Amino acid sequence: MMNIAFIAHDRKKDDIVNFVIAYEHVFKDKKLYSTGTTGLRIMENTSLQIQRFLSGPLGGDQQIGSLIAQNEMDLVIFLRDPLLAQPHEPDITALLRLCDVHGIPVATNMATAEILVRALDRGDFGWRELLEQHKPGLS
Repeated sequence: MMNIAFIAHDRKKDDIVNFVIAYEHVFKDKKLYSTGTTGLRIMENTSLQIQRFLSGPLGGDQQIGSLIAQNEMDLVIFLRDPLLAQPHEPDITALLRLCDVHGIPVATNMATAEILVRALDRGDFGWRELLEQHKPGLS
């Protein structure tokens, strides 16, 4: 099963809610995760169930990063606000770095999110499922 994380900065929360509403049919059979308020807002506006972590500034980004480091995340949609400094910027940078290190597709804006979710809907993420079948055990 595909694992997807949703994260959005405050001024992007309406955007991510509207995005998930538009693609609810794609997300309905996936395991969904989110930082606190973002997940709550999505669940209030859809029929989706989301495992919520702490809000980003309180460690939610790091909790999602932990799943990425364990190769337990397949896609991250992180709508960032590039015009506002974030107090937890080091955590954001670490999360994006983990996505790069572990080859996890990550969208940080609506255009990339749209492309990745359309690919997911077409079945283009089969390569992630192959990786899951051949995941080495932790030692």
